[in-house]
Amino acid sequence: MTKRALITGITGQDGMYLAELLHDKGYEVFGLVAGQNNPKADLLAASHPYVDIISGNLLDLVSLIRAVAHARPDEVYNLGAISFVAYSWENARLTSDVTGGGVLNILEAVRFYQDSSGHQVRFYQASSSEMFGKAQDVPQRESTLLWPRSPYGVAKVYGHYMTINYRESYGMHASSGILFNHESPRRGVEFVTRKVSRAVARISLGLQSGVTLGNLDARRDWGFAGDYVQAMWLMLQQDDADDYVISTGHTHSIRDLLTVAFDEIGIDDWSDYVTVDPTYVRPAEVDLLIGDSSKAEAALGWTPTVTFDQLIRMMVRHDVDEQAKLSAGNA
Repeated sequence: MTKRALITGITGQDGMYLAELLHDKGYEVFGLVAGQNNPKADLLAASHPYVDIISGNLLDLVSLIRAVAHARPDEVYNLGAISFVAYSWENARLTSDVTGGGVLNILEAVRFYQDSSGHQVRFYQASSSEMFGKAQDVPQRESTLLWPRSPYGVAKVYGHYMTINYRESYGMHASSGILFNHESPRRGVEFVTRKVSRAVARISLGLQSGVTLGNLDARRDWGFAGDYVQAMWLMLQQDDADDYVISTGHTHSIRDLLTVAFDEIGIDDWSDYVTVDPTYVRPAEVDLLIGDSSKAEAALGWTPTVTFDQLIRMMVRHDVDEQAKLSAGNA
């Protein structure tokens, strides 16, 4: 029988890559999109015409119950969240409600569907390396104490433990992927990797003179989103639900990011193109995140395939092509 999957947050980079992966595996794919006349729904329909788009909202339990009943899923992937960390300090309540409380709502909708239909659903929760925050171990693994340093991280911790609680309380097949930073050409331009790749592309085309950033010494474990959605799927194919760190095991600074990005357009010294503005520094910084994915490698057979260097160059090349087309269209 054809498997059916429901994805929340399907218009984000992970949702689009995951939808493609599941479609290629023969799934019927359903995507939850919030809001009336959401322009992202039209973009999704054009780029992923095989997705059955359902209107719903993580803040509205009734809409989620209806969405799950409509999709009749074998698997639910909860990727929906307010995911821009800097925004979470400005809107801590909304971030907490959506990124944290939304997990409880979708878990309840799935549990209600299971109880009423007798059909077991496998559930994936998108947890985050931001939960580690003030890291207590280097590298971070599944057993590392969580010490979030942003309202976003705190909300993710709530959703993470709620997923564990539903697994333990109701016997749900509910797994969490503790994903470290993962990027792609589909990443939103508000995120530092895409902000840099797009700025570098525009600098190469003479459309922009420089880029303004915050802490250049912050270090992250960056991987490719296309690799990471494969890990999500693998988690739900296991007999038993569990939690897994998904990462590359390598860390790089913002300076490293700039060096690779500018090198792709033939610039060796980027110092004249980068301005540091303290307003871009987080109120509580996370200085070093690096993951240990040995559990995922052993249990899931998962390893990343795209290196940091390949990832950043991929993003810059994409943005050079995109910005060139946009510039030509506006000429």
